[in-house]
Amino acid sequence: MEAVDHAGQPVLDRLVKLLDLEKIEENIYRGESPRSATVRVFGGQVAGQALVAVGRTVPPERRVHSLHAYFIRPGDPSVPIVYEVDRIRDGRSFTTRRAVAVQHGKAIFALSASFQVEEPGLDHAEPMPDVPDPETLPTRLQSLGDFAEKLGRVATVPRPIDIRYVTEPPWLSRERGPRDDARSQVWMRADGTLPDDDLLHVCVLTYASDMTLLDAILARHGVYWGTDNVIGASLDHALWFHRPFRADEWFLYDCASPSASNARGLATGRFFSQDGKLIATVVQEGLLRVVP
Repeated sequence: MEAVDHAGQPVLDRLVKLLDLEKIEENIYRGESPRSATVRVFGGQVAGQALVAVGRTVPPERRVHSLHAYFIRPGDPSVPIVYEVDRIRDGRSFTTRRAVAVQHGKAIFALSASFQVEEPGLDHAEPMPDVPDPETLPTRLQSLGDFAEKLGRVATVPRPIDIRYVTEPPWLSRERGPRDDARSQVWMRADGTLPDDDLLHVCVLTYASDMTLLDAILARHGVYWGTDNVIGASLDHALWFHRPFRADEWFLYDCASPSASNARGLATGRFFSQDGKLIATVVQEGLLRVVP
């Protein structure tokens, strides 16, 4: 199979369809997985679909401002995922929802999300790091180079998210060994044009937020997936959305790791729009096991 550099609109359209859940009953939705999925469902997909499920029960003028989620079991890509939504509260300013993703009669993922009407208030934000423009950076496939052969099929699967590495890619930085100051910085965007749907843009960013985040942990130890004796998975995930954005425009994902211990690692990330606005913050803990 020939490696694909830019997936473009058709692959992005498939992601949009993936996030367009089927309503099978009041507060119950069903989602599918892509045919290209391997042994387990990508965590960003389940998080994005769960956010769609809860968002469908909230008035559009209330935007999601935070979500907290736990990855409970690996998802089976061969069968649909059922999302059961619990309408926790509808207040004057805030709406709270909870969703549980179910497969084979068991919960695989749980999400709580809060929505808020737009209100004026205090406003400040950290500045964006000084980084090169995304258009001046190589594509992900160009960054892979000869390493694409080692990754095999993973490198050739078309992706709906365009990724450009600002920092040295982790498969290269591992050759330099552990570094206390290591971090992961990438530019991202949906590889095409998305409809004008605020919830969809938030869900696409949620999908992308599970990509490259744990790399910040591995970079500190000079190891990488598939090439060293480390295996991992997302355990929990939290996102705070600060300002409106479009996921089909470039955003910087600036990630670092403050701690790793007891076969777990913590990673934090900040999303900036290309004009320098802080649009979202993410924290994730991952399972990271060193095997013989």
